[in-house]
Amino acid sequence: MIGNDAKITDVGARAYRVPTETPEADGTLAWSDTTVVVVFVHTAEHTGLGWTYAHHAIVDLVESVLRSAVLGTSVTDVPAARETMQRAIRNHGRPGLVSCAMSAVEVAQWDAAARLHELPLSRLLGRAHDSVPVYGSGGFTTYDDDQLRTQLHRYASEHGMSAVKIKIGESRGTDTERDLARVRFAQELTGTDTALFVDANGAYSVGQAVRMGELLDQLDVRWYEEPVSSDDWTGLRRVCEAVGADVAAGEYGYHPSYFAGMLAAEAVDCPQIDLTRCGGIGEWQRIAALAAARGLDVSGHCAQNLTAHVALCTPNVRHLEWFRDHERVEEMLFDGTLRPREGAVRPDMSLPGHGMALKEPDSEPYRVR
Repeated sequence: MIGNDAKITDVGARAYRVPTETPEADGTLAWSDTTVVVVFVHTAEHTGLGWTYAHHAIVDLVESVLRSAVLGTSVTDVPAARETMQRAIRNHGRPGLVSCAMSAVEVAQWDAAARLHELPLSRLLGRAHDSVPVYGSGGFTTYDDDQLRTQLHRYASEHGMSAVKIKIGESRGTDTERDLARVRFAQELTGTDTALFVDANGAYSVGQAVRMGELLDQLDVRWYEEPVSSDDWTGLRRVCEAVGADVAAGEYGYHPSYFAGMLAAEAVDCPQIDLTRCGGIGEWQRIAALAAARGLDVSGHCAQNLTAHVALCTPNVRHLEWFRDHERVEEMLFDGTLRPREGAVRPDMSLPGHGMALKEPDSEPYRVR
């Protein structure tokens, strides 16, 4: 018989830094490695796994403040543990690294609870879908034509994705001619059967974003992500009102009240939720409900191998971002990662939890904490 009151006996964290394939950049940032903080929630017989993409400093936060908050909690009482963590971090500030840390702990707890009950995570949460549509994402501004061609072909032709996304906003919006040239090139590569999305990562001013949006409409771009800063809700609304493409933002939302404000401002057509930043699965569900109350879909931002499981359980999910960086890192560090087929992912319903485990020997060379 499966016990119903297994307690959390320990919480641990490790950080790993993985170099990128090539130097990468978007409109406002360049990077050469990706840091992942992996969290383990232990009971006497099971271990749950979660992670977040954030600075390794949160290892200490997880193993001190958050560990103390949830020790002894029933592993299935995830909302209670989340509220305990929320109280414990009051003087540390919720947005940013703290919320990333909470997200990883909360997801790991859900995974442990599902393993306790020998259920797939999405069965424990309750599914709304059998699969989740995904779109291919990468298209970094540092890519040359051959790199972009190879990536988009892989997404559209090999994985059957009906949409792909590239980065624009070159050099903080100072090279719009190159932005438009890359959009035209991507359109030529993918043809009319594949929708083209773009992400400016907040590189443009409001007026510039509107002008670019009008040109992107002429090129049949369907998704215009972060044309201005995701914190500029007034600016986002102005872009929404001026362009035909769906305007999206929200990946830097660290709690439901952020999304409540964004939605009240009518700033986006489709909010993006990052499971590894927003506070975890419970907070994802709250945010999705806020969007549903306004008749809007939500989209999953990155960390696709974790996000797919809660996306299956979200009636108003539109799609999930299949981000090249995270695809590569997660395949390197974890067993049990997903593979998109025919433009969607379908988690294995025969495995308990989310079905993934850290590759202990393979991951060790990348460990930094």
